[in-house]
Amino acid sequence: MPKDRAHIQESRPGATSWLCRDDFDRERMLDMEERVRPVRQRALGILAIALIAAGPWLGWWPALFLIPAALCFGAADLLMPRVARPELLMFGAWIGSGLVIGGAVALSGGPSEPTLSWLAIPVITLSSRFPMRGVVVGVIVNIAILLTVAFGVDAGRVIDDPVLVIVPVALLLCVAVLSTPLMRSDIQHRSDAVIDQLTGMLNRKALSTRVAELAQQSQLTGESIGIIVGDLDHFKQINDTRGHSVGDVVLKEVAYQMRKQLRAFDLAYRLGGEEFLILLPGSDLEQSAALAEKLRQAVASNGVAGGLEITMSFGVGASQGGEPFDYPAVFKTADAALYRAKRNGRDRVCLSEDAETVSAPVGVPVFA
Repeated sequence: MPKDRAHIQESRPGATSWLCRDDFDRERMLDMEERVRPVRQRALGILAIALIAAGPWLGWWPALFLIPAALCFGAADLLMPRVARPELLMFGAWIGSGLVIGGAVALSGGPSEPTLSWLAIPVITLSSRFPMRGVVVGVIVNIAILLTVAFGVDAGRVIDDPVLVIVPVALLLCVAVLSTPLMRSDIQHRSDAVIDQLTGMLNRKALSTRVAELAQQSQLTGESIGIIVGDLDHFKQINDTRGHSVGDVVLKEVAYQMRKQLRAFDLAYRLGGEEFLILLPGSDLEQSAALAEKLRQAVASNGVAGGLEITMSFGVGASQGGEPFDYPAVFKTADAALYRAKRNGRDRVCLSEDAETVSAPVGVPVFA
């Protein structure tokens, strides 16, 4: 196993973090980073022009600090597809940008220069990427940088004229406070757009975004990516005989039972109706089949909707290690395996290779 792949697999089991509590947080952060990247590049260009134009008065060294800032974010963009917690990498790059601005301010004169207020600029992007806890930590970090620069360069002047730090600190806090409602509004709209409101799982729109990311990631890591497609057995009969309200309860409780079996980095989606899909980064066909069997057993052994017995059929597919992830092709094989599971008696798992059935209820023949 290549070294980078081994590192990824070792780090993934705890893929949740204080910045991303679930798949939706990480999905949002990655999507916003794609949107922020070109704007960030333009902002760095504006700062460079301003520093060069002010060079005769501020000096030329501050402009050079923009180079490590650009390199820091460039390295983060390159490494994000390879790590299990890209949000931590991006937050580290964000802190690095604050340190770079702080260094530029220190060289240009410290608290006596208007460039001290530039530490409010990175705060604007905090709420677009991270939840409230990330915003709070980021604001505290940048205030600490601001005070360190001000007191470190000329503590006496700050003590004599505290307005030099009061005003930029107030500006930084105002930027953070005013951007918070926009963050919450964005989260609500995105949640409505990519979360299935009945089951709480991600929906097809979220699936298309993550598939593109996994395809790019697989090109870098060469790891396999598994797909499990599951469908409730005889669900139409439940709706017809028990009513759609009971059917909704069944879907919610089955989704809950399935999520309990998943690892932190497995991605669960409701495709529509009673059909679900699980994306399994780093899992080959055998590993994906093992998890599908756990899902089948969990659903079959736990009564839902007040004791109603439910079963599910599953089809499993996976990309080959060392090859790019071709979602349409892998999904097609998993979907075909699901249809075989349905034809062969339901309540079982079928693989995409050689039409192999890996499980069946007791007393039911296994079809190959």
